[in-house]
Amino acid sequence: MNGPVSKALVIGGGFSGMSAAIELRKRNIDVDLVEIDPDWRSYGAGISLGGATLRAFRTLGILDDFLKQGNAADGVHVRLPNGMQLATLPTPRLAGADVPGGGAIMRPALARILATATRAAGANVTLGETFKSISPAGDGVRVELTNGTTGNYDLVVGADGLFSKVRQTVFPDAPQPAYTGQGVWRAVIDRPPGVETAMMWVGPKVKVGINPVSRTQAYLFITEDRPVRHRMAESEYLSAFRKLLEPFTAHEVVEFGKRLGEKSQIVYRPLEGMLLPRPWHRNGVVLIGDAVHATTPHLASGACIGIEDAIVLAEELGRASDIESGLNAFEARRWERCRMVVENSLRLGEIEITDGDKQEHAAIMRESIIALAAPI
Repeated sequence: MNGPVSKALVIGGGFSGMSAAIELRKRNIDVDLVEIDPDWRSYGAGISLGGATLRAFRTLGILDDFLKQGNAADGVHVRLPNGMQLATLPTPRLAGADVPGGGAIMRPALARILATATRAAGANVTLGETFKSISPAGDGVRVELTNGTTGNYDLVVGADGLFSKVRQTVFPDAPQPAYTGQGVWRAVIDRPPGVETAMMWVGPKVKVGINPVSRTQAYLFITEDRPVRHRMAESEYLSAFRKLLEPFTAHEVVEFGKRLGEKSQIVYRPLEGMLLPRPWHRNGVVLIGDAVHATTPHLASGACIGIEDAIVLAEELGRASDIESGLNAFEARRWERCRMVVENSLRLGEIEITDGDKQEHAAIMRESIIALAAPI
């Protein structure tokens, strides 16, 4: 065992929680992971990933599996609705000179890769359960699960997402997730010929993009302004998706629309954000990922900063003389980077909603890419 933690509980089996289990096990820490979903599913379509995420994958040890099952490429092409090229955003090769600077993968595929790595690392995984109570116990934490079992831990990691029950329990006065005024649509299609990297077509109030997620598939995404948080019946998804594509005359977008059909996998999510002020820990419980800094997808970095949390948490606990100093060091390394991603993403959304200053939008994108390239 390295550092002050010998036994930890991770609550939540999403990307951040699984990454935490993997990294803590590398320090010979006994890890229990509980996930409320008995089938350990990951919902949604594709997920876009930047170079910082691929760098984190290399640290976790899953980069090769990602490259086999996902897609990696350089650059992001930005175009007008009629197809005219505006710019190509650079994507630095942060995972190594031999690894492209960005990519995408189906969310369920990434979840399976991480789940396999979590079990291979030696974490004890319990599915279909979560916690019933958390309370201080001497120098540690006592946790009762919903199945009635109890355990004592040196540390509890809350990685249970945007609507975190751990956050509500440990920080009852924490801010609630706030709707941003935008929603995102995603659909999976057969990968069209010539689509090698991410592309976006930026129109007034609507942005369309595509990113290959494997050798055979790609996912379409549409970000739209929606002043009121509203959900519609899934039976309406296809017609709504097609209608949003109508103003875009670029031949690629027209072709994408033709590939949609009644059997297409389409998902819609209202965009919400939340940033918990420090501290992120209390009485032996620490929050990571969306439980503490939920962001919109404008910088394609939500999963990235959650996975990075896990890496930094394990590093700082491994070198700390006591848990409190380790958690303080973790927060000190993470606060500014996570704040930047959340607040810059929200500001990009605001500029899009108000049809604001395009130069400010470009400057935020450029500055964020530079900041994300920095070591964690």
